[in-house]
Amino acid sequence: MNQVVIEECRVDDGDGGPYAVTAGPDGALWFTLVHGGRIGRLVPGDDMTSHQLNDPGCAPTIICTGPDDALWFTEYKGNRIGRITVGGAVQEFALPTAGSGPFGIAPGPDGALWFTESAADRIGRITPEGQVTEFALPAGGAAFPSAITAGDDGAMWFTLNQGHAIGRIGPDGSVTLHPLPTKDAAPVGITRGGDGALWFVEIGAGQIGRITVDGRITEFPLPDRGARPHAITTDSHGVPWFTEWGSNRVGRITADGAVTAYDLPTPGSEPHGIALGPDNALWVALENGALARVAEKGGSA
Repeated sequence: MNQVVIEECRVDDGDGGPYAVTAGPDGALWFTLVHGGRIGRLVPGDDMTSHQLNDPGCAPTIICTGPDDALWFTEYKGNRIGRITVGGAVQEFALPTAGSGPFGIAPGPDGALWFTESAADRIGRITPEGQVTEFALPAGGAAFPSAITAGDDGAMWFTLNQGHAIGRIGPDGSVTLHPLPTKDAAPVGITRGGDGALWFVEIGAGQIGRITVDGRITEFPLPDRGARPHAITTDSHGVPWFTEWGSNRVGRITADGAVTAYDLPTPGSEPHGIALGPDNALWVALENGALARVAEKGGSA
């Protein structure tokens, strides 16, 4: 691998708290400002703009591009799912279950958005028109479903942060849970890898995990077990990259478990979300008020 270059771009005064980032259909980066109740937009090389939500305390958390070419996001404290067009028009959809704590969200293969209700132990589904369906999990309570992503098998896969398991939900709402081998692993981020498996991070155990669609789990300990990996995505080659919230680094892992980590330029920047940008570089949301661009020198990561 070539030399990796990391550059930071300030997008906030430090009070907004960039939390998650995604590539929009308009060639821009879109990100949540969890403490400021705003949605930000950045075209690499240009000035940042942001859109203030009606409820400044709603805590917009995870954001993704939907099948309708709008951006969809969770409002963790607002108990809503939000939608913003590339022109900045916002819609918000209240959830049926009070205090459900929506967190992760991702497009599904069925043309809907699927999301987690971390405080209610449910998985939700919302159509582009705003129709919501909820599915209760058989986890026994306080499992804290967190991130969610689509698998290659037509199902959605999600992490159970306090249930220490990986879950699968089919389009009909049927749920299968896969307990993790490591006690108190506390998985958070999850992504579909270029190898067709699901890759996830274990913030409590300092490990990266891999699960095949038939449920076979492999865990790879990080060199720094106290790194507290938080979010994970894949680059343009299908290689998983992840954030190390506890150690102020980003890392990559090969299919055989070899890990390389890179220090972020600013100490204590609190890296959270990570996504492949429209420029084929990796972009990281830093809660201290910046987005970091991670790329190979002379190319993408």
